[in-house]
Amino acid sequence: MSTAMPDQLRTAIRFLGRVLGDVIRAEDGEAVFNQIEDTRKASVAFHREGTSAAAKAMAERLGALSLPDTVRFAHSFACFLQITNIAEDQIQRRRGRGGDSRPDTLAGAIRTLASEGVGLDRVIELLQGALVAPVITAHPSEVRRKSVLDRVGAIADDLDAHDHARTDAERAAIERELRRQVSIFWRTRLLRSVKPGVEDEVENAVSYFERSFLPELPRLYAHWVEVLGHPPALNSFLRVGSWVGGDRDGNPFVTAQVMRAALARQARAVMTDYLDGVHALGAELSQSARLAKVSDDLQALAGLAHDASAQRADEPYRQALTGIYARLAATYQLLVREAPARPPAVQAEPYASPDAFKADLETVLASLIASHGDLFAQGPLPDLIRAVDTFGFHLARLDMRQNSSAHERVVAELMKVAGVCDDYLALEEPARCDLLVAELSHGRLLHSPFAAYGEETAREYAILRAAADVKRLYGRDAIRSYIVSNTTSVSDLLEVYLLLKEVGLFTPGGADKPPTTQIFAEPLFETIGDLRAAPETLQAYLALPVIRKLVEPIGLQEVMIGYSDSNKDGSYLTSTWELYQTSRALGRVARDEGLRLQLFHGRGGAVGRGGGSSFEAILAQPGGTVNGRIRITEQGEVVANKYADPELARQSLETLTAGMVLASFRDETRSTVAEPHAQAMEALSRGSMAAYRALVHDTPGFVDYFYGATPITEIADLNIGSRPTSRQTTRSIAGLRAIPWVFSWAQARTMLPGWYGFGAAVRDAGIPIEQLAELHANWPFFSSALANMEMVLAKSDMAIAGRYAGLVEDKALGNHIFGEIKAEWERTSEALLTITGQSQMLEKDPDLAAAIRSRLPYIDPLNHLQIELIRRRRRGDQDEAVKEGIHLTINGVAAGLRNTG
Repeated sequence: MSTAMPDQLRTAIRFLGRVLGDVIRAEDGEAVFNQIEDTRKASVAFHREGTSAAAKAMAERLGALSLPDTVRFAHSFACFLQITNIAEDQIQRRRGRGGDSRPDTLAGAIRTLASEGVGLDRVIELLQGALVAPVITAHPSEVRRKSVLDRVGAIADDLDAHDHARTDAERAAIERELRRQVSIFWRTRLLRSVKPGVEDEVENAVSYFERSFLPELPRLYAHWVEVLGHPPALNSFLRVGSWVGGDRDGNPFVTAQVMRAALARQARAVMTDYLDGVHALGAELSQSARLAKVSDDLQALAGLAHDASAQRADEPYRQALTGIYARLAATYQLLVREAPARPPAVQAEPYASPDAFKADLETVLASLIASHGDLFAQGPLPDLIRAVDTFGFHLARLDMRQNSSAHERVVAELMKVAGVCDDYLALEEPARCDLLVAELSHGRLLHSPFAAYGEETAREYAILRAAADVKRLYGRDAIRSYIVSNTTSVSDLLEVYLLLKEVGLFTPGGADKPPTTQIFAEPLFETIGDLRAAPETLQAYLALPVIRKLVEPIGLQEVMIGYSDSNKDGSYLTSTWELYQTSRALGRVARDEGLRLQLFHGRGGAVGRGGGSSFEAILAQPGGTVNGRIRITEQGEVVANKYADPELARQSLETLTAGMVLASFRDETRSTVAEPHAQAMEALSRGSMAAYRALVHDTPGFVDYFYGATPITEIADLNIGSRPTSRQTTRSIAGLRAIPWVFSWAQARTMLPGWYGFGAAVRDAGIPIEQLAELHANWPFFSSALANMEMVLAKSDMAIAGRYAGLVEDKALGNHIFGEIKAEWERTSEALLTITGQSQMLEKDPDLAAAIRSRLPYIDPLNHLQIELIRRRRRGDQDEAVKEGIHLTINGVAAGLRNTG
C-alpha cells in the first residue's frame, strides 16, 4: 500500500493551511486565530483518538461560541475545506502529469486493447464514427459563488507555480502572491446575496467553456493525433453540450429570450477566441511572396480580401488572414449583435457557416504545408481548425428539455383551437398516436397568429420559434436534441414532433429535409416503472413509418436514462440494476431495427444520482451499449471539480474517452452475465427495493421525519439555483426534486439514497456470501456499484445523523425511523465489508481514504454547529446571523463532501 499520495496531500494541506492561518493572524489578530486553531485541533484530536473526553472537549468549545463567533467559525472552516480541495486537486494534477502511463487515457486504453488482440486500426475506425459528449447542466447543488471559484483557481495556479519554483527567491515571490490571493479569498463572501437567474447560470457555464474547453480540447486532439500514429484524418468526436438556457422542465424562468441570450453568449465566447486566433496568425505568418511560394488557392483568397495596405502588399498569408478576420468580424456582429473589440482592417460579408470559415483556414494550412512541409502540420493553425470543427459558431450544443405533461397540454389546446380534436387529453393512447401520426403526415399547421392561447401554450410556442431561429443563425449543430422528461408512451414523443412541425423543425412525411436541419425528440426514462417499460415503448415508437423515415438517414436513436428519479423511486441498488437491464434491452431493440443506440446518461454528482468514477461507470456499462457513442450530464459542484481547472479538465476528458473506447470493444457476448449471477442480482434488487420503499414510501410520518431530520427547508432558502426545489407546493417525496433530496441527506451525513436497502437485501436474499464475493471480483458492474456505495458509507456518520434526527419534533417518530436507518446502515456496512474482504471502509483504496480523513475534522464541527443553528431557527429565532450561519455550514459541508448533489 503506497503512502506517497497521503503524504503529499498532508504536506499540501499543511502548507496552504499555514498560509491561511498566517493571513487570519495578521488580519484578525492572535485571539481570533487561537480560537479557530484551538477548535480545529480539538476536532483533529477527536478524530485521532475517538475518545469521549476528546468529543466532550470539542463539544464544549463549540457550545461556548457566541453567535458572531459561530458565524466567523463557520466561515473559517468552510474556507479550510476549500483549501483542502485545492490541495487535493493539486495532487490530482501531479498524478495527471504521469501522462500516457495512466490506464485511463486514450494511450492507456490502446495498450490495454492491444494486449487483448485489438489493433490500433480498429480503434481509429471506431473513433471516426464516435461521440463523447459531457453535457453541462445548471442543477442547483453548486453552493460556491463564481467569485469563490475564481479565487480558488488563482490560489491553485499559485500553488502550482510554487511547486515548480527553482530558486528560493522565486519561491518567496510566489508565496507572497499566494498570501495576497488567500487574503482576498478570506475576505470574500462565500454565500450569494441573491438567487441566481438563468442568465447567471449561463455565464457560469460559459466560464468553464472559456477557461478549459476552448483551450484544452484542440491541444488534446493534437496529442491524440500523435498517440494514434498520425492518421490521415481524425473525427472531432469529443464535443461539449449544455442544458443551461434550454432545460425548461420545472424551470419557468427559461424563456425564449433566455434561449436566444444563451446562444449569443456562447457565440461571443467562441467567436472572440477565433478572432484572437486569426489575429495572432496574421501577426505570425509574415512570409513574403518574394521569398516563399504560395498555392494558387491561397493567392486567390488573399485577393478576395481587397487589402489595400502597402505594408502587406507582398505578404499573401497576412492578406488572406486580413480577409478571413474581416469576414469573421462580420459574422461576430451578426451572431452576437455587437461589434468585436478589435475592428477589422477591411469590410467583408459574414460567413454563411462554420464550414466556410474552416475551409478558408484549411486553404491557408494547405499552402503552408505545401511550401514548408510538416512543420506546420501541428501548431496554432491546425488547433484553430480543430476548434472550429469542434465548437462551430455555437460553442456548446444546446439541448431542449421539457416535461411530457406540458407537451400534452399544449397539443390539446392547439388541437382544440384549430378544431381538430375537442378533448385530446381524454383520448386513450392508441387514439392519440393515430391522431398524431395523421397530423404529422401533412403540412397543415395548427397554430394561428390570430387565435388566443393560454400562457403555457404561448410560452412554449415562443420557445419553439426561438429554437428555429437559433438553428438558422448559429448552425445545424446549435440544437439537435429535444429531451422529453417523464416519457411513458409513444405519444409523448410524437407530441414533440407535432410542436416542432409548427415552426419548421419537422418536415411532414419525414422526407426532403436533410436530418441535419431537424431537431430530434429523445425519450427520458426516469422511474423504475418507466425503465422497465422503456424497451417496449422504444420498439413501438421505432415501428412507426414516420419515425423510420426520420431516424434511418442518421442510423441511430438516442435514449436518455435517468439515475436520480429511479433511485428516489426504488433504492440505489435497484436503480443501478434496472438501468443496466434497461440499457441492454434498449440496445437489442435498436439492433433489431438496424440502428445504433446512443445512450445519454443523466448522472449527477452524488452516488444516489449516478455519481462516482466516470471511467469505472462507463466500463461497467453492458456490452454492446456504448458502441463508440455516449453522452453524460455533468451537474452541480462536479462541474467545477472537473472543469474549472484546465489541467483537471483535460484529465476528465481523457478519462471519458478512454472509458468509451474500452467499453466499445466489450461486446454483449463477452459481457453477458452468467445466469446464476443475474438471478442473484435480481434477488438483491427486489430485496433492496422492498426495504427502501417500506421505509421511504410506506412508513407513516416519513415525510415529516425527512423535513425534520435534514436541512431541506434551509436548503430551499439558499441562493444556489434558479430552479425551485420541488415540483409541487405540498410536502411530498414524490414531488421533491431528486437533487435537494440527495443534497439534504448528504448534509445530515446520512447519505441514505446511496446505500439504503443493500444490507436487508443481502440478509433476505439467501445468497451465499462466497457467490457475492465472486460477483464482486469478476463483474465490473457489481464491483463499481459497491465501490460507489463504499465511498458513500465512508462519508456518512450515524452519530451525527442521530443528532439531526433529534431535530424531529415528534421524538417517538424520530427515534423509530432513525433506529431503522441506523440498523440498516450497520447491516449494509457489515455486508459490504464481508463481500469485499476488508476490515474497514476503503481499506483497499488508501488514497481516497486519506482524502476523506483529511476533511472530516473540518466537516464534523460544521455539522454540529448547523444542528444547533437549525434548532434555534426552527424555534423562532429570526436573527439574520442565524440564517447566515446555517447557510455557511451548508456551504462548508458541501465543499468538504464534494459530491453531494
